[in-house]
Amino acid sequence: MAETSNPSEIAREVLRRLAMRRTPPTPDNYLALYHEIAGTQVREKFPEQALKSLAAALPRANQEQLRFVRQIENAVGEKSWDGLKTALVDMLVKNSGEPPNWSGLLRDLLTQIETRHGGLTQAKKREALDHVLTASGTAEILYTRLQALLRNWSHATPSDEAPSSIGSVAGETESAALSSPGSPSAGSADLRELMAKLLEDTITILLVDTPDLAAEASEIAQAIRGAQTPVAFDKAVVRLRKLSYRLQYVAEDQAELKTGLLQLLQLIIENISGLVDDQWLHNQIEVVLKLFDQPLNLRRLDDVERRLKEVIYKQSHLKHHLDEAKDRLKALLATFIDRLTDFTASTGDYHDKIETCVSKISQAKDIAELGDVLDEVMRETRGIQINVQRSREELIEMRRRFEEAEAEIARLQSELAEAGEIICHDTLTGALNRKGMDEALDREVGRAQRRGSALSLAMLDIDNFKKLNDTLGHQAGDEALVHLAQVVRETLRPQDVLARYGGEEFVVLMPDTELEDGISVMARLQRALTKRFFLHNNEKLLITFSAGVAELAEQEPPVDGLKRADAAMYLAKRAGKNRVVAA
Repeated sequence: MAETSNPSEIAREVLRRLAMRRTPPTPDNYLALYHEIAGTQVREKFPEQALKSLAAALPRANQEQLRFVRQIENAVGEKSWDGLKTALVDMLVKNSGEPPNWSGLLRDLLTQIETRHGGLTQAKKREALDHVLTASGTAEILYTRLQALLRNWSHATPSDEAPSSIGSVAGETESAALSSPGSPSAGSADLRELMAKLLEDTITILLVDTPDLAAEASEIAQAIRGAQTPVAFDKAVVRLRKLSYRLQYVAEDQAELKTGLLQLLQLIIENISGLVDDQWLHNQIEVVLKLFDQPLNLRRLDDVERRLKEVIYKQSHLKHHLDEAKDRLKALLATFIDRLTDFTASTGDYHDKIETCVSKISQAKDIAELGDVLDEVMRETRGIQINVQRSREELIEMRRRFEEAEAEIARLQSELAEAGEIICHDTLTGALNRKGMDEALDREVGRAQRRGSALSLAMLDIDNFKKLNDTLGHQAGDEALVHLAQVVRETLRPQDVLARYGGEEFVVLMPDTELEDGISVMARLQRALTKRFFLHNNEKLLITFSAGVAELAEQEPPVDGLKRADAAMYLAKRAGKNRVVAA
């Protein structure tokens, strides 16, 4: 039989050959023979169950292992070989580093313990080592802390004195320094007061979660403030040194705790994102996840919080109307079902009465009796006809109302999804849109006025953008805008804000920045842009911009500052482009 490409003919041929070969008609045998006849390649079956069992047996002892298992589970759920490959490659790359050199570290520690240092006795070293060993968690943390301890000992001044005299020698040296005429510790009351204020006003606030250390800091502050002799100040300094040593580990623990909490929060948010399908919720999750891509600060958190509150308020209003529309839709469906039930009951009664009339006709003995039965049939038929007509009109009206409710729900859902876009900034570049820029500008102006700090604004415009659009097309123009925004975001400082002003124009807000520093920031952006070529169809293109920078004067309206920056930008254009001009 000639080979064919018609699927139905191939299927018939497969069944015929299975019967001729007396091959069991299993799915695998059918599939193999089908591809043999069609001349196509057999697609390998994805071993989903086996891989799920493998993923379930993987360890989940830390965040890296949890992340790896989640990558494997997602790849298995999507039946993606590429996803499995990516997860395995990432795992191998992360674990391909050199193992910690424990032998060298322990040898150096033993050497430093035996070495005599001024101000460090062997007892103090053992105490510090014991603290590190008991306070550290994982092997990586222990290795890092032991390295830090070794560096501290290595930087200490070596001493040739006997170990028993180390403490006395250090004490004599410090006492001599304190009693010298130019010694700031003994002679400067201002310095002592400054140290005490630092401990009371700053250190104690940072130690809110460790009240014992906060109390120790307050006591040291009082001791420094009340020290009137070199010996008293010397004792306070020794206590301050011990506190500083303990604070180092507190800071490390807090940093690790913050990192762990952020990873846990990110894991929870990613899991929520995978469980829900609502676009409006995905928009909010996307904004929160963006916080993890850059260093956290109060300004960024405040911006996200304000935007989320605005969107949540609008979405709650829309969801209220959406729930009302859904309730109306449910009521319509309930009415439809009731009406359908009534109609069914009416038709049932009609059929029963017709059957009765048929029975009477069969039993009628004369024409008079048939006339009465026919009158009853006509009467019942006319009644059911009226009932059917009324039901039809009601169903047509109900259908119209149903379509209106359905359209209202679709409109509200669309508005609900669009409400989430408020917090997504400019959809093309990811920068703030005009609304976001106005809010950020008002916020930064208020902060600058409260603190008495400087605020600079920069207006920048891509050079020869119209020519690029006309030559390469609007798609290339959009890609150039995205490229510029990405380079600017990667180069800006964490406190700076990027906004798309319109078209190819962008605004950069630079808090705590004077005019000269703002010009330097823009010049640095221009240098960074020259190092990052814009690729279009594998062709390298150099994107440049002209910028105007203005420092907002005291009580100057922000719109005036933007106008001055815009005027300076046009001066930069006329001066030859790829320049920065001060307003």
